[in-house]
Amino acid sequence: MYRNLFPISTKCGGIRTRVIPGGVSVRNRHNFTYRIPQRVSAKSYHSENGVYGYKLQYKKYYEVPRENLTSRVKYSNFYRLVTAYREHGHKQANINPIALKAPSPVPELNLNKFGLNIDDRVSFEGILNTDKTTGTVGEALDVLKNVYTGSIGAEFSYLESEEEREWFAQNFEEIYMEPLATEKKRKIATEMLKSQAFDNFISKKFVTFKRYAGEGAESMMAFFHEFFEQAAADKLDHIIMCMPHRGRLNLLTGMLKFPIEKLFHKLRGFSEFPENAKATGDVASHFTSSADLFLKGRMIHVTMLYNPSHLEAVNPVSMGKTRGIMQVVGDGAYSHGDELPWSEKVLNLQVHGDAAYSGQGVNQESLALFAAPHFEVGGSVHLVVNNQLGFTTPAARGRSSRYCTDVAKSISAPVLHVNGDDPEMVVRATKLAFRYQRTFRKDAFVDLNCFRRWGHNELDDPTYTNPAIYKIIQGRKSTPDLYVEKLINSKIITPDEAKSIISEHTAWLAESLRQVDNYVPEAVYLSGRWSEMSQATASVSKWNTGVDLDLLRFVAEKSVQCDGLEVHPHLFKSHIEARRKKIADGLALDWATAEALSFGSLLHEGYNVRLSGQDVGRGTFSHRHAMLVDQSTSGIYIPLNSMTKDQTGKLEIANSILSEEAVLGFEYGLSIASPTVLPIWEAQFGDFFNGAQIIIDTFINSGEAKWMVNSGLTMLLPHGYDGAGPEHSSCRIERFLQLTDSHEDRPDGDDVNIQIANPTTPAQYFHLLRRQMVRNFRKPLVIVAPKILLRHASATSPLSDMGVGTGFINVIGDSTVDPDIVKKVIFVSGKHYYALNKEKELRGLKDVAIIRLESLCPFPILEVLEEIRKFKHARTFIWSQEEPQNMGAWNFVKPRFENLCGRQLKYSGRQPMAAPATGIGQVHQREAQEVIVQPFLFA
Repeated sequence: MYRNLFPISTKCGGIRTRVIPGGVSVRNRHNFTYRIPQRVSAKSYHSENGVYGYKLQYKKYYEVPRENLTSRVKYSNFYRLVTAYREHGHKQANINPIALKAPSPVPELNLNKFGLNIDDRVSFEGILNTDKTTGTVGEALDVLKNVYTGSIGAEFSYLESEEEREWFAQNFEEIYMEPLATEKKRKIATEMLKSQAFDNFISKKFVTFKRYAGEGAESMMAFFHEFFEQAAADKLDHIIMCMPHRGRLNLLTGMLKFPIEKLFHKLRGFSEFPENAKATGDVASHFTSSADLFLKGRMIHVTMLYNPSHLEAVNPVSMGKTRGIMQVVGDGAYSHGDELPWSEKVLNLQVHGDAAYSGQGVNQESLALFAAPHFEVGGSVHLVVNNQLGFTTPAARGRSSRYCTDVAKSISAPVLHVNGDDPEMVVRATKLAFRYQRTFRKDAFVDLNCFRRWGHNELDDPTYTNPAIYKIIQGRKSTPDLYVEKLINSKIITPDEAKSIISEHTAWLAESLRQVDNYVPEAVYLSGRWSEMSQATASVSKWNTGVDLDLLRFVAEKSVQCDGLEVHPHLFKSHIEARRKKIADGLALDWATAEALSFGSLLHEGYNVRLSGQDVGRGTFSHRHAMLVDQSTSGIYIPLNSMTKDQTGKLEIANSILSEEAVLGFEYGLSIASPTVLPIWEAQFGDFFNGAQIIIDTFINSGEAKWMVNSGLTMLLPHGYDGAGPEHSSCRIERFLQLTDSHEDRPDGDDVNIQIANPTTPAQYFHLLRRQMVRNFRKPLVIVAPKILLRHASATSPLSDMGVGTGFINVIGDSTVDPDIVKKVIFVSGKHYYALNKEKELRGLKDVAIIRLESLCPFPILEVLEEIRKFKHARTFIWSQEEPQNMGAWNFVKPRFENLCGRQLKYSGRQPMAAPATGIGQVHQREAQEVIVQPFLFA
């Protein structure tokens, strides 16, 4: 594959590259030239033309310059010594500002291992990057010790490509020696002193407030200042960042322009939102900002996301929001005809805590997304604020590895461990991490080793459990004071200037506090891209989500177009030809067809649709086939993206990694980026959603109430009792119903926090999906999705049920009975209806009506009452379900039905169980028959 390669003129730190000939030559901002081939191997996961939201990555061929190799061979022992420092120097680096003892000697760095003497003269060319070309081994050791065992410890020897390792060594050694401008040193000192002044002010004015101070970690301000400046200089437009509580308010009220009056207003016990906002609010340490920063002569927008107290859960959310903004601005594979790499316009920044980063599994899941098709964001920059304590647990007891960042090695991401007492080295580490990310579009980490001056919060006494390190902490000066002393001694800043910085910032804080009584919260939500959206009202609205039938026929035909594609023969017959026949008949459309019609009609209207989850392209139950795979090339084709030449709406099929928490968090993040995308996450089986319970509880379910952040995320959760056992039967409807803020004693409105539906027909599913985009507000939607109904002969819909003037029906009545003779009414939801209806027909019952609750939340009380009024002689009302009595919708439906209808509701279904379903076949068969027969035996 790499024969007949030719060199391209490049200049990237002296590194040469070769690439596959042919294609388009591109030079990026870092003077790094690469070539994008116009055609790729047919045996690839994606087609030659790519698919929406993904572009194939092309690996550049790289070789070390010949003269460098010659020098390394000639001075091989010296090269081994340099390599040893690059690989092992971090173990001896002075990176801990509160170390109880000095680092132990590292055997791998012992000079005796390399057959060298201090006075031996060697060539540095191609081996060590200094301003000299030759020197003694002793001189080289001085450089190596300063660079690799000083205030920064670098881990990069495991980087996957030789090009990256060479680049990193060269740039690290060069950046380490770069002098910092005097003005930058003054700015660093200013930001650190302001951070310290903020903490001192809050500690005096709000004594009992748990502010999770930045004290001990003030050099993070050096990181942020350098990072934002680098981003602006590189012409980035957006930074999407997430950050835990430690030092968050310091950054917000400082560089990110958060209105300090809003914080003081909150600390006085008032809401951060206007009085008319339907919000419960959140704690101050979760506040956020969306600010324009003018740096390096241009504007850059920085968005910090809201986060819950569940540490690290926000990381995949930030990645999804980054991806969503990329789609809005046309970055990477969303660019319109331009061959842009990912993160050319938008960059993701993640800030972590040390104990949480090594302890929380969502981090491994998030890292696994970094290069996954349809999830990549072009690499993130990570800052770990390493307090060296997790609440009260020291690092030695809080993890099994040397560093809290060792999970980064799972994706071969470089890590720079830096001593927080050396802010200038923090700047250099930041610059190197940023440059690496921009050059290779991969993740990079800065591990800021610092400390916590107080306990986990300011009211906690850390000396109970960590007396030794807190003896050091309490006996030392603060990091800002140490740095200012250094600058004073260097004549860069005067004592009076330092005092002036503190006094001016303190005076500003004091004046803002005096003005807080005049502060009135502003409605900053539902603005920008969301300005045409509204908060949902307290009534239930109805929407015409039907579509012109000719357009639907057109969409259906286009959904299976496959000209020039070698389709699997069985698929051609069972899917493509079958759909064409169904559309021609227009009588019995299945679920997959209805879904395709909803997707296609939304695309036609200019909306984008994103379907994410495990195996979603084909579908867990091999029913969807929204993407077709060429049987000879393995190329992927998505028919709905080629309906018309001028089509603007696109369908993105994101077959995900085997993860729930990170992937669902990613999709939530994407859903809050823009209201013009229908984001759908489908669980492989509904049972598996609870792997993402943190995301559901802290973001999807409560995000609007806490933060006034809207989301139209739709969750498809396959559900149904068909003998598949305890973990393949139930999507735990009861848990979602319990999470709603629906009332038992009064009617619901559209303003419930989440909406839950259990549709029984393809047309109902069609309307639910379209309604998510058509209406003028956004709410998370949980759809109890079918399994056996996907191919059930009775669970079909005529095309006319999706035509103009139609919409979702909250309650479907029984049109097969005479209301005047009905004595018993059975209420049911979902797939169980078909089994009951079949039993009713077999028994020939005319006096029993079966009513389907398609919507569970908002609870459709008006429609339920309307159905009850039809049956004037009915005396028995039954709720029938497949699920055990302590599960399913029973405990949600019963109080609402009885309180609002004034009638008793009887239960029919499985008895209470610990597991959702039995794993014994004969028991399942017996139970399945019982739940079908039971409701008809009630008197």
